[in-house]
Amino acid sequence: MTLQTEIETLWDRYEADEIDAESATTELETLDAFLDALEGGEVRAAEKTGSGVESWVANEWVKRGILLNFGLRETYPREYGDVTYHDVLPLRETTDLAAKGTRNTPDGTTIRRGAFLGEDCIMMSPSFVNIGAYVGDGTLVDSCDTVGSCAQIGEGVKLGANTLVGGVLEPVEDAPVVIEDGVSLGAGCRVTSGFRVGENTVVGENTLLTPRIPVYDLVAEEVIYGHLPSERRAFTRMVESSIGDHDLFEGGAYKPAVVALDIEDDTRDATRREEALRE
Repeated sequence: MTLQTEIETLWDRYEADEIDAESATTELETLDAFLDALEGGEVRAAEKTGSGVESWVANEWVKRGILLNFGLRETYPREYGDVTYHDVLPLRETTDLAAKGTRNTPDGTTIRRGAFLGEDCIMMSPSFVNIGAYVGDGTLVDSCDTVGSCAQIGEGVKLGANTLVGGVLEPVEDAPVVIEDGVSLGAGCRVTSGFRVGENTVVGENTLLTPRIPVYDLVAEEVIYGHLPSERRAFTRMVESSIGDHDLFEGGAYKPAVVALDIEDDTRDATRREEALRE
């Protein structure tokens, strides 16, 4: 029986109320093996099925396995330094990071059980990577960053300080937030609700990327939702709202949008110069 089959069978029993956190015993061994597979990068919450950034799909059984770790485990007091916290899972062991060349600075880099970090990553404190997240080789998670549950971060990505990358754990059929290889997110960016950023795109600081906000792609000359294409430079602009002529809004009403342009050479050069900080 494969790990996937075991998780799917366990999920069916859980959904049928045949097992709960009080009655689960040997089943926890399956869940431990599942978490080990997540941390080793052997299984992922989503995968790319085609060439475009829109082709990412959720691995539903993996997301169900993560949910089972909450449904079939009891909350216990746990120790982290001098702090007692209460959770169903301990924090992730980090003894494997040194061999990968991955760094996590002290006093505030928190990696939850079931998260994957690749080689030559940097986690600055304080920052947090949640269960089911995948952080690719050479990626920088800067101070005050959060990488949500199941978020998929590619290789050579730069997450600017105070950046939030949301997850998407439920519903299980929805693909999580995806940040592809070579992306640079400026400080204060927010990427939520399964939004996907194509490879080698540079996003200006304080940009909100969510499927509800339109992306004006001036390269393809179209308005798109839910993703940024590859090789773009994106930033926030205000556009006229459909209620712009309302009496309560003297001078017009506006709403946020994202504008996407070709990446200019000076933008690429600035991004490359920052790479020197990781050497």
